[in-house]
Amino acid sequence: MRTVRAGWGTYTLLTLFTVVSLFPLVWTAVAASRTNTRLAATPPPFRFGRNLPRNVEIAWTDARLGEALANTAVVAGTVAVGTVLFATLAGFAFAKLRFRFRGTLLLLVGATMLIPPQLGVVPLYLLIARLRWTDELQAVVLPSLVSAFGVFFMRQHLGRALPSELLEAARMDGAGTARTVWHVVLPAARPAMAVLGMLSFVAAWNDFFWPVLALTQTGNPTVQVALTGLGRGAVPDQSVVMAGALLGTLPLLVVLALFGRHIVGGVMRGAVKG
Repeated sequence: MRTVRAGWGTYTLLTLFTVVSLFPLVWTAVAASRTNTRLAATPPPFRFGRNLPRNVEIAWTDARLGEALANTAVVAGTVAVGTVLFATLAGFAFAKLRFRFRGTLLLLVGATMLIPPQLGVVPLYLLIARLRWTDELQAVVLPSLVSAFGVFFMRQHLGRALPSELLEAARMDGAGTARTVWHVVLPAARPAMAVLGMLSFVAAWNDFFWPVLALTQTGNPTVQVALTGLGRGAVPDQSVVMAGALLGTLPLLVVLALFGRHIVGGVMRGAVKG
């Protein structure tokens, strides 16, 4: 197999892409280390200042970020696990099992992706209010446990990565459905499960629209809800807002650094047939 070496043009494009991608995060850190007056000046600052510890302390206290980070970790982790579990089981059923109305049900699942989530906000809020779940984390977790995209993603992966002959061999050996799923389906789905889990975790961590409606800053806020309390007043302190945004982003960067290789590995395994 011949190895293709990248040229200077490839490295130039990759370097440019990396710089452009990292610039918003770096500038957020720079803004968090400055004062509000300096941020309003022209031109804006591009070097780090000395106010980062002070702004971080103010943001941590005013936004209750310690509690918000813990709540967000619980929500994002639960949503990721639930999405992977249900999407894997449903994807396996749609990919390999034969049952009545399979095509119709799959079409209905896909149709849910065409409906804007804003259309379901009012009935969903009325439902959680009737259940007395307002300001409770389950109001954010439960509506996000099932993902139509996740079902389609796992169906496509298992349709290619799981040979039907392997399932037939498991049945001939006397394995039931539960044992087949545990010993055959889940190992074959592991790369795609890692990808879907990471994507679901990131999406749940950054979710703002529904949590800001279902939760409040004084109840059980997530990070995105807690950050809405910063910068209020006649003259909002944008440096404190940037410090809060930086604190809310750092845990996500740590998770991506630790588990991001699973995304690359899962994509590569899914791209290589056999």
